[in-house]
Amino acid sequence: MSRTVTGGLLLLLLLQCGLLAALYWPASDPQRQAPAAALAPVEAAAIDEIRIGDEHDNEAVLQRAGEHWLLPDLDGLPADPDQVGKLLAVLTGRISGWPVAQSGAARQRFQVADYLYQRRIALTCGGAPCGEIYLGTSPGFRKVHARSAGREEIYSIEFNAFDAPGSPGAWLDPRLLQVRTPLRITADGYSSVQLRDGDWLSGRGTPVDAREVLALTSALRSLQVDGVAGADTQRDLSQAQADLVLQVAGLGGEVTLELYRLGDRHFIHSSEYPLFFRLSAYDYDRLTGIDLRLVSDPSGGD
Repeated sequence: MSRTVTGGLLLLLLLQCGLLAALYWPASDPQRQAPAAALAPVEAAAIDEIRIGDEHDNEAVLQRAGEHWLLPDLDGLPADPDQVGKLLAVLTGRISGWPVAQSGAARQRFQVADYLYQRRIALTCGGAPCGEIYLGTSPGFRKVHARSAGREEIYSIEFNAFDAPGSPGAWLDPRLLQVRTPLRITADGYSSVQLRDGDWLSGRGTPVDAREVLALTSALRSLQVDGVAGADTQRDLSQAQADLVLQVAGLGGEVTLELYRLGDRHFIHSSEYPLFFRLSAYDYDRLTGIDLRLVSDPSGGD
């Protein structure tokens, strides 16, 4: 083969490579754009209010108070910090991957339009709106379509719309009634124990059953509520007599816990909050199943 023919074939090959690069280079395709920095155009620390609306016109409002998030529609009860932190990380974290669509028809199909969505998340910074994000359908396990208001690009992000509920009660911190360091416990006004120099003693200063006290203090430290009781149940419980009343003193002060049972449902009330909370049968039994006679005095009496 002559040098002229070889050079011509090489030139043809180079032209073909250049043509393929021009056709398939990402920057040449108007449908392929670089991923946005984040769904929310602000830092997480700048956000002081979050409003989550769902497809049924429910809305949950979260407001920042220093390092905490509160639920104004539930008398300012604390929101679950882990749940809020997870949402903020998704909204303000960098998006990985390319848009899956960016047409008006796709916004409706994936339910991320301003008139059709599964979640609408409105952000406020310093009292002014600073972002709005729509969450829609799920393309797969732990995936959801998302779009920022004012943008056409629709992304598939690692999140679950169920982790951003539109009900205030679903954001409640389940650990809000936990007593991390109990120092003195009085049950029903007479059976009492207190921690002295590292040992639990009865009200008379005598040793108590260590296993029963450990079970009681462990139940207080790991106590979790399942949400707020409904309005009708709140009224019924306000007129009911508690099955057990515990007065617990800890490093943070003293609190009175009242436990109730209505049929097969269980509830708890704390003197720190005005509302009654739902309680699992497991936690109810852990607190009411303690043998108070052994706790206050292993001989059977205080």
